[in-house]
Amino acid sequence: MIPSVYYFRMKKILPILLIALLIFNVASCEKDDICVDGDTPLLVIGFFDIDDPDEHKRVPSIRIKVIDNNQVLSDLEAFKFTDRSNSPDSLSVPLQINANSTRFELITDSAEDADTGEETGNIDTLTINYSTREAFISRACGFVINYDDVNASLTSDDSNWIQDITIVQQTVENSNNIHVKIFY
Repeated sequence: MIPSVYYFRMKKILPILLIALLIFNVASCEKDDICVDGDTPLLVIGFFDIDDPDEHKRVPSIRIKVIDNNQVLSDLEAFKFTDRSNSPDSLSVPLQINANSTRFELITDSAEDADTGEETGNIDTLTINYSTREAFISRACGFVINYDDVNASLTSDDSNWIQDITIVQQTVENSNNIHVKIFY
């Protein structure tokens, strides 16, 4: 008789244990691994009036090229401005993650010569130097590259449209603020 009483009790307790185990298992699940903050930050360049340094200024018909790969930045999907349009008061540009510098051609009054197809705007070459540092974001996002010791130099020529450069933040860990101010 003892085995049948034991069997009867187990028959009632087993479903309760299974339901409790299921609830415990569902409650202990982790959130899905979705990466929302896992992008390597872009360098934000702001354009300002040389005569009124607190006043933002739009660059007419701007074109920005990365010299090392001859890529026009507005051709890339991540950039929200149209090539050879008036710029917003600031632009975000990518820095190379496998190098310690990135060179850009910033071209004002950019146009293409109808006969030769060559650039006719005023081209200034800006070099951004930096050191890279990996930062772990999360299991879903992995690592991103941040930039430290950011500095900028301008190749001087007879017709520079950029008159001054100021580094506002030497560390690039996000794309929320201006890192470099360009005065013209």
